[in-house]
Amino acid sequence: MTAFFAGIALPLFNIPLIIRLVKRKSAEDFSLSWAIGVWVCIVLMTPQALRSSDISFKAYGFVNIIFFSIVTLLVLKYRRKGSS
Repeated sequence: MTAFFAGIALPLFNIPLIIRLVKRKSAEDFSLSWAIGVWVCIVLMTPQALRSSDISFKAYGFVNIIFFSIVTLLVLKYRRKGSS
């Protein structure tokens, strides 16, 4: 049961990053290759996580794809805005 809660809690640490990006309206200090690279890896892992019988891995995969997708979209949005 501890692993289940940890699987949900770990991706929640993206929330301060999301708040920081929104407040500053800038992502200049974030690498596009980092954000996209991590997101691609998460997207590739998610199907296996969702098919897994391990509820902890399934919870982690589900919550992680949601929160890191938000991070990646914000980095793309604010990097594009800053380069204009």
